[in-house]
Amino acid sequence: MTNILYDGVFAPHAASDKVFLFTPNGDVSFAVFTQMTNRLANCLVENGMQSGDRVAVQAEKSVTQLALYAATIKAGGVYLPLNTGYTPHELDYFVGDAKPAIVVAADSVSAAIAPLTESIGASLLTLNADETGSLTQQADTASPDFVTVARGSEDLGAILYTSGTTGRSKGAKLCHRNLLSNAEVLAESWQFSGDDVLLHMLPIYHTHGLFVASNLLCMVGGSMIFLPKFSAADALAWMPQATSMMGVPTFYTRLLDAPEFTREAAIHMRLFISGSAPLLAETHVQFEERTGKMILERYGMTETNMSISNPYEGARIAGTVGKPLPGVEIRIADAETGAPVAPGEIGIIEQRGDNVFLGYWEMPEKTSESFRNDGFFITGDMAQQNADGYITIVGRDKDLIISGGLNVYPKEIEGLIDEYHGVLESAVIGVPHRDFGEAVVAVIVSSDGPLDTDAIRASLAGRIAKFKQPKAVILADALPRNTMGKVQKAELRKTHADLFA
Repeated sequence: MTNILYDGVFAPHAASDKVFLFTPNGDVSFAVFTQMTNRLANCLVENGMQSGDRVAVQAEKSVTQLALYAATIKAGGVYLPLNTGYTPHELDYFVGDAKPAIVVAADSVSAAIAPLTESIGASLLTLNADETGSLTQQADTASPDFVTVARGSEDLGAILYTSGTTGRSKGAKLCHRNLLSNAEVLAESWQFSGDDVLLHMLPIYHTHGLFVASNLLCMVGGSMIFLPKFSAADALAWMPQATSMMGVPTFYTRLLDAPEFTREAAIHMRLFISGSAPLLAETHVQFEERTGKMILERYGMTETNMSISNPYEGARIAGTVGKPLPGVEIRIADAETGAPVAPGEIGIIEQRGDNVFLGYWEMPEKTSESFRNDGFFITGDMAQQNADGYITIVGRDKDLIISGGLNVYPKEIEGLIDEYHGVLESAVIGVPHRDFGEAVVAVIVSSDGPLDTDAIRASLAGRIAKFKQPKAVILADALPRNTMGKVQKAELRKTHADLFA
């Protein structure tokens, strides 16, 4: 047996001297990246990782972190990336739930999480933004040779935690088949090859930057301009070397805000792809008017990788996410029965295919609830499909907020706000935002007298990640309710829809 994911994604070009990563600190060839991977794999094993063990990583984006992902897969482990915005308090849940054999975090938070790692018997290694830390120190002295550990198509390759609107965050279990098959489908559908140079400014704790971008370019033998984060200035400076770009809607709105982003600046680019959050039709149209090129919008989620896409060749329709990708079965169904709805009617997206995850970590009941008896996964996203097969996302059956491509569930934030003295109740909603797709907004009712909204926002700092913190706090006399007493968040979203217009 081979290691399905490593051999399919990382091995084909492992010995090549071609540049894999262009970075501000120098270029990294496939061969050098492979040697880094081998050293890190040896380091993981020396620190107690065995085949099937989890490796939890909260670290700033770097070449070493990307190599650590490859090393974990090569050594037979399960990679668990964690958002760099999570506080130590939030990390307690993820580490305690996944029980990794190894935790990698920055020196700045290592002391805070050390008691937890000790309690579960995990090794704690450090990796900082400048790529220093105990991990790199140990890897520097490790052997550059490593024999790949065999793993099959159904073995876990990664766990990514995703949020729901209620309850605990869920760990989506992604197997080698899920990740490899999706990279293969995208390479064909989006026509990626070894000639591509992808402008990569996405985080790599998220499926978009880690799997969609990195797996794909590595597999086809292309290159990436690997930058720590997005800025319009950096994008414009590096774009002359690129052929393609992946981003969230924020990237494209901010490029459009830059006068230097002209038709000439983008003329050589083969493909612009957007995902992780809804792209406003207005942005789509403005981008084409400015550059003469149409953004390719697609749809996916942590549990399914990419499943729907506008075509590479053919009409890319603003406001839609396109048609099902090859090998992915999509149906728009009645939320209660699972029966397909008529074309043009709104229903819930359900899907089945090699891209769909195995289930939720240690949550068999939640997994069972999320699948139909015929194996279709119930996504929770509401959509309609026109007669030509194009799918338009219209909302979610629950109140999940996606802000800047990151999932936020309101219940967590509401619980913290309701603890604040003088708050009677709160409702957290997502409203349209040009940069972030949706902005987190809190609507609060006072128990007696006026409230200081700035103080409420300040009370959340340090308790939850910045992307979860409300961009606006609104005081209300009461929250709208139905006859059963349930808060009508749809009404709140409608009332405040133009808040950031």
